[in-house]
Amino acid sequence: MIVDCAVYENGRRRDGPVTVKHATEACRDPDAFVWIGLYEPTEDEFDSIRREFELHELAVEDAIHAHQRPKLEVYDEMVFLVLKSARYVDPKEVVQFGEILIFLGVSYIITVRHGEPSSLHAVREALEHQPEQLERGPGAVLHAVLDKVVDDYGPAIAGLQTDVDQVEDQVFSPGRDNPAERIYRLQREVLQFRRATAPLIEPLDSIASGRYALIHPETRTYFRDVNDHLIRSRDQLDGMRDLLTGVLQANLSQVGVRQNSDMRKISAWVAIAAVPTMIAGIYGMNFDHMPELSWTFGYPLVIVVMACACLFLFWRFKRAGWL
Repeated sequence: MIVDCAVYENGRRRDGPVTVKHATEACRDPDAFVWIGLYEPTEDEFDSIRREFELHELAVEDAIHAHQRPKLEVYDEMVFLVLKSARYVDPKEVVQFGEILIFLGVSYIITVRHGEPSSLHAVREALEHQPEQLERGPGAVLHAVLDKVVDDYGPAIAGLQTDVDQVEDQVFSPGRDNPAERIYRLQREVLQFRRATAPLIEPLDSIASGRYALIHPETRTYFRDVNDHLIRSRDQLDGMRDLLTGVLQANLSQVGVRQNSDMRKISAWVAIAAVPTMIAGIYGMNFDHMPELSWTFGYPLVIVVMACACLFLFWRFKRAGWL
C-alpha cells in the first residue's frame, strides 16, 4: 500500500524508515514536511493515514475508489487535487489513463496512485537532488507531480497525432479502404483525453495566481508554466478532434462518390449487354417470316451489328467517364 514515506527537513530527506505515526509527529516541526506515496490502497489500509492526518471523509472516499474527473477541492486547510495520467499504447491505438489523487496540507503531501501510467518514483528521486526546491515545502512536490503528469501528455498526444495523420492519408489515398471505424475509435480516444486535461486548466490557474496560501510564493511561477503546457495540449487535442470530424465527413463523401461511380459502371455494362440481348431475343422468337432468315449472310450480319452497337456504346460511356 505505502510505496514510500519520508520526512524532508530543510530540503533534505531524513535517514531511516519512517512510520505513519512518526510522520505525523514530524509534521509539527515548522522546517519539515512529510511526503507519503500510496498505490491503490484499500479502505482499511488507508484508515490509519486518514486518522493521523485528519483527512476529510469525502476526499478519502474519492482517493480509495478513484474514477474521478480532474478537479480541485478545498476542505478547511487541505487542498484535494485529482489528476489523470496518460500513456499511449501504439499497437492498440488507445490512450491508457491512470489517476493520481493528492492531499496537500501545510506540512504534508499524500499522493495516491491508481493505474500504471506516470509512476512518481522518478519524480521523488529528482526532487531529492534539488534541496532548494524541497525547502519550499509540499507545494514544490505538487508542482513536480503536475509537471510530470502534463509532460507525459506530450508523447501520448504525439502518438495520437501519428495515427490521425495516417488515417488522413488513408482516406485520401487511391485505395478503396473504408477507415470509418478507425476514425471513430480515434475520435473517442481524443475526446476522452480532452476530458482528462481541460478541467485542470482552471485549478492550475488559480494556484498560479496565488489563491492558496499553502503554495510557496516562489513556486507559483512554475505552476504557470505547467498550465501553459496544459493549455497547449488541450489546443492540440481540439485540433485533432476537428480534423477527425472533417476526415470522417470526407470519408463518407468519398464512399458516396465511389458508390455512384460503381453504379454508373454497372449501368453502362448493363446497357451494353442489353443491345445484343434484345437482338438475340427478337431472332429467338418462333416466327416463319423473320428478316434475312433465308439469306446466307444474315447470321454474320446480325453478329456484326451487335458488335458495332456494343463498341459504339462502350466508346460513348468511356468518353462520358462512366467506364
